[in-house]
Amino acid sequence: MRQRDESKRFTKQEKSWIFYDWANSVYATNIMAVIFPIYYASMAGDLGNKWWGIGVSIASLIGAIIAPTLGALADFKGNKKKLLFAFILIGALATAVLAFVSDWKWMLIGYVISHIGFSGSCVFYDSFLTDVTTEERMDRVSSWGYAMGYIGGSTIPFVISIAVMLLNNYSTFSMKFAILIVTVWWLVFSIPILKNVKQVHYVETPPSELAKHAFRNLGETMKRCVSNKGLFIYLIAYFLYIDGVGAVISLATNYGATLGLGTTGMIFALLVTQLVAAPCAILFSKLSGKFGAIRMIIAAIAMYFVICGVGFFMGRLVEPYQLDLVTTTRESISAQGVAFDSKEDQKAWEALAKDYVEDARASLSAEDRAAAFTTVTNELAEKAVDLAGVSYSFASDGSRDIAANAIMNVGKDLAVYAKDTQKQADYNGAKSTATILFWVLAVLVGTVQGGIQALSRSYFGKLVPRSRSAEYFGFYDVFGKFATVIGPLLYAMFYMLTDRASIGILSLLILFASGGLLLIFGRKQLAKTEVEMREANARMAAQE
Repeated sequence: MRQRDESKRFTKQEKSWIFYDWANSVYATNIMAVIFPIYYASMAGDLGNKWWGIGVSIASLIGAIIAPTLGALADFKGNKKKLLFAFILIGALATAVLAFVSDWKWMLIGYVISHIGFSGSCVFYDSFLTDVTTEERMDRVSSWGYAMGYIGGSTIPFVISIAVMLLNNYSTFSMKFAILIVTVWWLVFSIPILKNVKQVHYVETPPSELAKHAFRNLGETMKRCVSNKGLFIYLIAYFLYIDGVGAVISLATNYGATLGLGTTGMIFALLVTQLVAAPCAILFSKLSGKFGAIRMIIAAIAMYFVICGVGFFMGRLVEPYQLDLVTTTRESISAQGVAFDSKEDQKAWEALAKDYVEDARASLSAEDRAAAFTTVTNELAEKAVDLAGVSYSFASDGSRDIAANAIMNVGKDLAVYAKDTQKQADYNGAKSTATILFWVLAVLVGTVQGGIQALSRSYFGKLVPRSRSAEYFGFYDVFGKFATVIGPLLYAMFYMLTDRASIGILSLLILFASGGLLLIFGRKQLAKTEVEMREANARMAAQE
């Protein structure tokens, strides 16, 4: 009984490895997803914001290109921890720089460097999984890593950052504080892995021409990834379904905003996702011990079918009202027979509308909003609105209720749709139901997000030789980096073709179905590869 209890406890190395997820997840939340993009947008202006997407792509591309090479170098004796430390330092210090520069060009360069540091450290961190634990405990250790990441990095410092920003009315100081907390949190909580984790499995360092040997090993690994049917099937399946997972994460708030849902509510809903994901990641590891990792990954994919279905239904509730609104507005503009006298007048109207919306959101009371609304209306009383050129829409109460290019306000009579109180009531009711469903989606995503990511990582660790784990995880990182490319593209394409965002969300099922079917039909080959690698690692361990 005593021996059984001991087996359930994490070793010092396992705890230290798990804790790095706690350390680095704050970067993904504060810098990649929420706070820094908002801060950058406020500082960069139109030109800088246009370059943001390019900068993000460059960072991801560089990270993906160098990952396998870095992995090949890390597999040589003594290199893995050195490279881990170097990339943590690069990432954390570059992140700190972001708080002290105001020129958007330097901010973007700093982000690219910090992102490379972050993604590079993840390659070495993931590959250390094969050093710190046994194959039998891999699922559990990996899942606890993700759970600690959701609790620590993705929740505690994020909540602290949001609290400081709210108390300081989203001031520049509060934004800089939220960025600096990433550096401190990341460096401090990286100490355990740097101190306690050791590279157990490795390739002997050649006496000379280290780079040449690294590239030779890299070429051999590429050939093995393709020739090994089980490994190849898994990598392709992983690329497809994780692209769908990434698309759901990256498109969630955009989709909600398209449907007219409130920003604050969506942010808190996504926070709920993080909180639910932590215990569910651990639950998935326990269930994988009973049913197997592949079955649990397939079960998670099945849940994403439900998630996409709920997302589709959520959109279908709201979209008919939005499309009707566009039609009503166009008819009203046509009936008025007025237009802007010049592009300058159009830009002036848009600027007034934008300023009004932002002010109304920030501080104005209902009475003040109504007064400001009247003021804006009277400024350009005879100006109609070019539907193709305006991306702002607002109701008489100052709220942004409508999809982009659905203009509620025309000339002196700016509440075209609001005249029909029943339609407006039905529309608001549909949005309320959609908001509830968004929270349901947040919970559903939380139940599987951590589990599918954790088990994907640990299962891959079972398919690769332990002495070359960094190299193989470099390729794993490539497939993960290039994921979230197809999913957003599918969403955008189907949205544009059908004029319905709900169809775009439903199109993600193509990715989940493709990845899931590959795993289902490739289970025998995967099981064979798993057994072969277990035997090969055992022989290698005996030789060591």
